[in-house]
Amino acid sequence: MRVFLTGGTGFIGQPLTRALLQRGWCVTALVRQPDSPRAQALSRMGAQLAKGDVLERESMRAAMEGAELVVHNAGHFEYGLDQAGEDRMRLTNITGTDNVLGLAHELGVPRTVYVSTVQAFGDTGPQLRDETFTRQAPCHTTYEWSKTEAHQVACQHQQRGLPLIIVCPHSVIGANDHSAWGYFLRLYINRMMPPVGWSAEAIFGCVEIIDVAEGIALAAEKGRTGEVYFLCGEYQPLRTHVNYWRERPGLFKPFIWLPAKLAALIFASLEPLQRRLGLPAFASRELVVASAMSWYYSSDKARRELGWTHRSAEAMWLSTIDGELELLSRRRGQNPIQRLKPLDTI
Repeated sequence: MRVFLTGGTGFIGQPLTRALLQRGWCVTALVRQPDSPRAQALSRMGAQLAKGDVLERESMRAAMEGAELVVHNAGHFEYGLDQAGEDRMRLTNITGTDNVLGLAHELGVPRTVYVSTVQAFGDTGPQLRDETFTRQAPCHTTYEWSKTEAHQVACQHQQRGLPLIIVCPHSVIGANDHSAWGYFLRLYINRMMPPVGWSAEAIFGCVEIIDVAEGIALAAEKGRTGEVYFLCGEYQPLRTHVNYWRERPGLFKPFIWLPAKLAALIFASLEPLQRRLGLPAFASRELVVASAMSWYYSSDKARRELGWTHRSAEAMWLSTIDGELELLSRRRGQNPIQRLKPLDTI
C-alpha cells in the first residue's frame, strides 16, 4: 500500500508513521523542512520524505500522485493564541484540509482518512453520545471552531464522492506533548506545579497517543468508507486523572480547586507573561473554557468495527509520566523555561 501522509512530524504523526510502516506499507510523509530533526526521525523509521505544505496545494501533487491511501493528519492544536496565531490555526486546519482532500479527490485516490476531533461535534452534556450525534452547542474556542469548520469541509468532499473515513480522537496524551497537558505535566515532574486546580469534576476521556495512532491506522486498514469513528479513552473526573500523577515523583498536592470562572480570569491575565517568557500561553482562558465542557463520546463503534482497544486512564498516565521522566536526562543544563518545552524528537 502506497500511503501519502500529512502531519507526520507532529505529536500524533510520529507514532502514526510508525503504525503505518509496521503494516508493511510504503509511507511518503509531507514535510516543510526535510532536514529538520523531526523529519529526519521519520526518515530513520523508513518513511520517504516529500517537501511541501498543506497550504500550497500544488506542492503536494507529485508526491500524492499514485498514492493508494491519503492520511490527512496535519493540524494545529493550541489554546491561548494571539490573533496572528489564531489566523494561522484557521488556515492550517480549514484551508489545509480543503487542499489535501480536494487534491486527493482530483487525483482519484481510492481511500482517504481525515483526523478530526470529537470537539467538531461540540459539547454533549452529561449523556454519552455516538457518531450519529449532531452539534447542539456553539463553539467556545478558536480551535473548536476551526476544527468544526474543517470537519464540515471534509464532509462536503465526502458528499462529492471522495472515498473518505473520518477519525475523531478525544484529548491525546503522551510523553513530550506540546499541549497544555504536556506543559502542566512537566511543571509537575520538575517540581514547579502550584497546588491549585479547577473544574475538579469535569469528565475527560483522554486517550494515549500510541492507542490513537493505532486507531487511525486501523481505520485506514479496516474502516468503512463514509463512516466516522470516535477514539476516546476511559472517562474519569479531572480530579481522578490528576491523582494518578501522584504515583510518580513530582510536586502536586492540590488543596485548592478553583471555580472555572475564577481560573479563567487568572489565566487570561497570565497569557502575556507566558509569551514574554518564550512559552505558549498554555495556562489560558480558552483552556479553562474547554476543560469545563463535556466531550462525552462513545468508542463502541471503533471497538466493534475496527477491533480498537485502549489502555486504562491510570496506565496511560503512568506510562506518559515514565516517558517524561526518561526525557529528563536529556535536559541537563537547561533552564526552568527550557525544561517545560517539548524536545524536537524523542
